[in-house]
Amino acid sequence: MADAASRLRSLAEQGLGAPLPLRIRAWDGSQAGPPDAPALVVRNRRALRRMLFKPGELGLVRAWVSGDLGIEGDLYTALDALAGLVWERGEDARGLLQALREPAVRAAALELLKLAGPPVPPAPPREEVRRPRRHLHTRRTDKRAISHHYDVGNDFYEIVLGPSMVYSCAYWGAAENGDTLESAQRDKLELVCVKLGLRPGQRLLDVGCGWGSMAIHAAREHGVSVVGITLSQEQAAYARKRVADEGLTDRVEIRVQDYRDVADGPFDAISSIGMAEHVGAERYLEYARRLHGLLKPGGRLLNHQIARRPQHDESAYSVDEFIDAYVFPDGELAPVGTTVTQLERAGFEVRDVESIREHYARTLRRWVANLEGEWDRAVRLTSPGRARVWRLYMAASALAFERNRIGVNQVLAVRTPESGASGLPLRTRTWNT
Repeated sequence: MADAASRLRSLAEQGLGAPLPLRIRAWDGSQAGPPDAPALVVRNRRALRRMLFKPGELGLVRAWVSGDLGIEGDLYTALDALAGLVWERGEDARGLLQALREPAVRAAALELLKLAGPPVPPAPPREEVRRPRRHLHTRRTDKRAISHHYDVGNDFYEIVLGPSMVYSCAYWGAAENGDTLESAQRDKLELVCVKLGLRPGQRLLDVGCGWGSMAIHAAREHGVSVVGITLSQEQAAYARKRVADEGLTDRVEIRVQDYRDVADGPFDAISSIGMAEHVGAERYLEYARRLHGLLKPGGRLLNHQIARRPQHDESAYSVDEFIDAYVFPDGELAPVGTTVTQLERAGFEVRDVESIREHYARTLRRWVANLEGEWDRAVRLTSPGRARVWRLYMAASALAFERNRIGVNQVLAVRTPESGASGLPLRTRTWNT
């Protein structure tokens, strides 16, 4: 009888109908495949059961998060190969049923079942959030989703994000290695402030303020008064301490508050950095109208938001299973054109759209390096499964940005008054080569 790795490789290629560009290392110590390729490490038979009982992306993720499946060698190379075999093929239970009509695929599946051991589905890892997708984006469900993602622990985020504590795309210079993560994040915050045209004495609302970095930068460097809002208790406590340490308590207020409950406008400017992804498609127009109503006439909004590619049939869009179950419960992405349309429907005049997709890929690779550099401490602060979730999520996201499967855009919009005077200069950008 062939060793486990050779059997798995042969069966995988039969099922996929394509060569497997990865090496396989199995629980019996056997290996099969290109010796120089990264290895897919199948640590036990339970990994097979996870993938058989939940075919496609979620089965692979469950095996990864539980530690039953791993990768030996370059993580990005391995994920890129898997993306072509699984994610980009859109495999799910319906696709498997269709594939099982092929005799070779059916035979491979039956052989895998024999190899997998007792036909009992393993329980999902405890890090998984599974619930029916109904009643989305109420105040209660939004608060619960935000808590799941952001209340992992401030010490953990310090490892990943570094001293800047900015959890959004940095803004890198032209030189490949000329910037530190901290300087690139400072440049991103300054870019937002410049686009908003902040001046001393103005009021800024920072929606989804995170750990307070934008609020602190705007108050310290531009002399504005800032209200920062978040739904995370841990973020708010951390941000308030930072504000106090900076001596800015007279100019920065951090609240645990839903954007729907902000009632002390008007503001001169609003920053929404990495917040709109949590709002949801059904609520987005309401969100945009709420922000429009909180601005003074002539006030500016800077919306920094991840975008997906549009689909031929937008009604067929579904939230990524891994992201929904482990990372951003209830999070949704929209094409940038949809975002611009919704902002305009809310009454905004959209004046500038800047794609900074490549910047996010580089940022994510720095975050992954930070996590890997303090892996043991990160595991102690959370759990092995949670640390694996973050490593996979950030590395896969970096590849998605690099391959143009997703993007990120800064949209500058104005509550232009009836006079038509936007308050913007005739030339708003200076391009750097």
